[in-house]
Amino acid sequence: MRKFDSKLTRHVPAAALAAGFMIAAAACTAVNAVLVRVLTDGGTNPLEIAFFRNLFGLLFLLPWLMRHGTDGLRTRRPGMHLWRAGWNLAGMIAFFYAIALMPVADVVALNFTAPIFASVGAVLFLGEAMRMRRWSAVFAGFLGALVILRPGFQEIGTPATIALFAALSWALMNLIAKDLARTDPAPTIVILNLLLMTPASLLPALFVWTTPSVWALLMMAAHGVLGTVNQICVVRAFKLADTTFVMPFDFTRLPFVAVLAFLLFGEIPDIWTWIGAAMIFGANVYLTRRESAPTRKH
Repeated sequence: MRKFDSKLTRHVPAAALAAGFMIAAAACTAVNAVLVRVLTDGGTNPLEIAFFRNLFGLLFLLPWLMRHGTDGLRTRRPGMHLWRAGWNLAGMIAFFYAIALMPVADVVALNFTAPIFASVGAVLFLGEAMRMRRWSAVFAGFLGALVILRPGFQEIGTPATIALFAALSWALMNLIAKDLARTDPAPTIVILNLLLMTPASLLPALFVWTTPSVWALLMMAAHGVLGTVNQICVVRAFKLADTTFVMPFDFTRLPFVAVLAFLLFGEIPDIWTWIGAAMIFGANVYLTRRESAPTRKH
């Protein structure tokens, strides 16, 4: 991958390449969200989708595993990997159920709260310092979620609660990944995660199992591959440019999803979804900038 990046940067500026990778990751996320809605509308249970997402994602990474062998899987912290896989699977299943039950753009917008939850979790569980300016950003992010949900003006139903639980689960998963990164290389974290999640997601899927059609199987294969490509693109983007530069391009997830959901399902996000998402994302960008300046007073 380093040689690949080196060749590309000879012809394309690193910043432009990083932006392209992040936009590609956002597009993968948007397509995957829409694929989940198509599959659930067609009768495939989210538990089954989660299993095939992990299975095909793992198959996509098998060449790497065959090249590096079991040496690439060595870790001194198997328990932490189990916790990460558990929270990742919980978030994935909740995210898929939320997509099946509410407008796709609303689910994606609420999912932007994951970094906000992670910032609070870093203070509570990792002992990181976060002073008034960062707490203000966290407050602005949660206020953005309230703008989307509008309690008092509409009922906060089960689907929205499930979507927020997905964001919380992924926040915890990312906190564990951050802690694991101190001792384990990134490929080990990714591969072990899929190796643990694939059999774990099979168990609940068996209770709702229906043999998928060839078309559904192809969509789930695409879903698994795109999910892995998304992770690769994000890693490439962060290696080529600063997080503060790359982060804003992640917001393109929302317009991508909004366009696809409108074309396929006739869903039109209301103005409050856009305002709330912009508030949440603005808070995320601010927090990212604060994290990139450790020598400043927080």
